[in-house]
Amino acid sequence: MTTLNVYLTFNGNCEQAFNFYKSVFGGEFAFIGRFKDMPEGGGKPVPPEDAEKVMHVSLPISKETVLMASDTGGEWASSFSKGNNFSISITTDSKENADKLFAGLSAEGQVTMAMNKTFWGDYFGMFTDKFGINWMVSFNKGQNQ
Repeated sequence: MTTLNVYLTFNGNCEQAFNFYKSVFGGEFAFIGRFKDMPEGGGKPVPPEDAEKVMHVSLPISKETVLMASDTGGEWASSFSKGNNFSISITTDSKENADKLFAGLSAEGQVTMAMNKTFWGDYFGMFTDKFGINWMVSFNKGQNQ
């Protein structure tokens, strides 16, 4: 099964926004991680002003729907635009389906991060399609067995 969810991007107030959404929808965060918790594999240390910002948070809304988000910072902050700060997140049931959807939807678009294994365990990639819509595609074998 393939699911689509909204992924929001904030400019430093992600935790505040998600505490508000949690107060409205109820439930608990399935995950909340901060930039300071990322492994140092990319060669760039996290600037102190971004350390406490939210790297990823997820709030289950229903069995099929999860509201997800992160803060932006560093080199990514310059592209932040309030009102256009979201992506469509696709979670697939196979690596092959992830590759197919990524290739098809990113055609003539701008790939931000090619499909690859990530430190959090997903096979993941990001792009902006030829119409300017931001997408994230992921597959996690452990969640899809």
